[in-house]
Amino acid sequence: MDDDLAVALARVRDVFARYPRRAVLDGCPHCKGDVLVDEHDLFSLTISLGNTVGSRDDVKSLLPVFLESLVVSEDLYPGIILGKLPREEWRTWPQDEQEAIDAYLDAVWRSLLAHHPPRLGAFEDAATFLDAARAAGERVERFLDVWDATPTSSADRHLAEMVSRVDFLKRKPSLLGDWLRREAVRDRLHRAFERDHDSAWADDLARAYDLLRR
Repeated sequence: MDDDLAVALARVRDVFARYPRRAVLDGCPHCKGDVLVDEHDLFSLTISLGNTVGSRDDVKSLLPVFLESLVVSEDLYPGIILGKLPREEWRTWPQDEQEAIDAYLDAVWRSLLAHHPPRLGAFEDAATFLDAARAAGERVERFLDVWDATPTSSADRHLAEMVSRVDFLKRKPSLLGDWLRREAVRDRLHRAFERDHDSAWADDLARAYDLLRR
């Protein structure tokens, strides 16, 4: 785990420590009843927490373990976890709580771009992260700007991978598609190919460049 991400996670734990974690959560009396919190079975809890089980304070108390699990294992789904945030109106939370989550998202994104393939548990690629960020109610432009400002080989490989995933024949407007179609992205992929032309991933860069030229 990158140092910046470790610091961000420590900040999340520190900020949300004010919400005691309960061993048993109150569930809907008609469908769930009381629910035992078991960190070895977090997935089933992520589905119901904040809906039929627990309160907003319970969501906050468990957020540190959820966010850490996302980057160290593949057991949870980022979109489900981060999708709880807008439902709990996280942009109305105390400022330090919002800042801790923002710092976590930024650190995850930078760590993901720093490695290809990524080493971030459930965040298996750039598309997974951006989808989860949308689920959190965040504007993806914030993260695309960081991508623009990260001209590394690993970030370029993520870029080529993203180009290969997008269906450019769809007529429906797409913010990501428009961002990828920019001349700046084509030029970046061309420079990346020239730099890494003798690498194992040179063909991926070339294919992505050709897709954007069509």
